[in-house]
Amino acid sequence: MTDLLYRWPAAAALGSRVPKERFYEHGTVSAALREKFVSEVQRITWAYKLAEATINLPGSGAVPEVQVFEVDAKVDDVSESVLTAIDRAIPFPIIFEITRGDDADADVRMVAAHKHLGTGAPKLSAYYWTDWQHADTERQPLPTAINLPALYAGLLAPLTPVAVRAGEEMTEVAARLAIIQALEREIAALERKLRNEPQLNRKIEIHRSLKKKHAELKQQR
Repeated sequence: MTDLLYRWPAAAALGSRVPKERFYEHGTVSAALREKFVSEVQRITWAYKLAEATINLPGSGAVPEVQVFEVDAKVDDVSESVLTAIDRAIPFPIIFEITRGDDADADVRMVAAHKHLGTGAPKLSAYYWTDWQHADTERQPLPTAINLPALYAGLLAPLTPVAVRAGEEMTEVAARLAIIQALEREIAALERKLRNEPQLNRKIEIHRSLKKKHAELKQQR
C-alpha cells in the first residue's frame, strides 16, 4: 500500500450524484447487499471522467474512458462487495475514492480493481488500495501517459502490492497477483498440516512441498 492521492484534472470534473438505486437495478443484487449499500454508503458521486474529450488522451477498446467515483462512507469503510456491484454496473474502468469521517477530520483512500473489458461482463481483479490519508493531504499529478490505457496502468501501478515489471501489462500484473494469493493460501494450508502431522516421514514430505511453494512464490514476487 501507498499514501498516494491524485490531483484530478479540473477539465474532467463532473460532480454528478448517482442514486444507490441505480446499482440495485443492475443484475441481481441480494437483499444483504442492498442492506450494505444502505448501512455503509452515504453518497456516491461520479466525480471525474477521464476521456479524450476531457483530457485529450485517446482511448482504446480496452480502456475507452476511466471514471473516478467518490463514495462517502457512513462507517469506517465500504465493503468490497459494494464496490464490485458499482464496478459491474459501469462499463468503464473505475478508480474509487472512499471518504470516511466528518468534513473537518475526514480520511480518504483510493481503491481500484483492474477491469478487463471484453465480450460479456467485465472481469475484475482483486481490489488494490492506498493507506488512509487526511482529506487535505497534498495530491500528486497524474502519471505521464500518451493514451488512456497507459494512464490507467499508471494509476493502478502504485496501488498494487507488487512492483510492476518492465513491459508488464496490468492484465499480467493482475494474473500474477492471483497466482501469489493462491500460493499464499497453499503455503498456509501446508504449514497447518506440518504443525499437526505426527509422522516424521510425512513431515519431511510436507516440508519439501513447502520449500517448493516458497520458491514459486519468490519467483512471482
